Amino acid sequence: MTKKTLDKVLKEKVEPMLDQSMHRLLGMTIGEFGKDISDRIEKNPLISYQIDTSVSFKAAKKMFKKEFLTRLLQSNYGNVSAVAKITRMDRRSIHRAIKEFRINVKRVRKNMIKTEFYQKEAVDSILKETLDNYRQVIRPSRLEAVYRNVDKLSNEIVKELPAVEMSWNDAEREFEKAYLLKALRENKGNISKTAQKIKLRYETLHRKIKKLGI
Repeated sequence: MTKKTLDKVLKEKVEPMLDQSMHRLLGMTIGEFGKDISDRIEKNPLISYQIDTSVSFKAAKKMFKKEFLTRLLQSNYGNVSAVAKITRMDRRSIHRAIKEFRINVKRVRKNMIKTEFYQKEAVDSILKETLDNYRQVIRPSRLEAVYRNVDKLSNEIVKELPAVEMSWNDAEREFEKAYLLKALRENKGNISKTAQKIKLRYETLHRKIKKLGI
């Protein structure tokens, strides 16, 4: 999936779909609602991953890498060659990572979960959080009608989203960016406080912020 492809899908399919749904459920169109949703999806390629800033940067990154690899193995039925191709790594590196993170491939094959499952969970959350921002302008009874349709809406959105496939390096970069942005927001942009909170040296955090274009 390229950014251009995702942007096109969001503008041509997802936003009109959301506008139509809002008109049907509320009897009116909320001009910015569809764009609010598509912007959040577009800006975060890792929408289906929970970014936990309550643990250190190093620990959170290790947790993410394990989850990222496990999900790829799940959605590819434990096929190491397929995962190696997607992540642009060699098979030996994948096997080393499986061993390092103690991933039980046999168990993964039994519990195969499609990528769409994780995407739907994330889109559900985005829809609910965005709806919360409109509580002051939409009548409660009408808003509840939209909440009841979140499951259906998220299913329709996920059907339109192109498959997310990232190299190992791209996934690491996107995780670091998402984690650090969240940590900085939680600490009101204070780099010293953020560095202390996530257990990174000030100089290291400053360098990463610059490198990631934050």
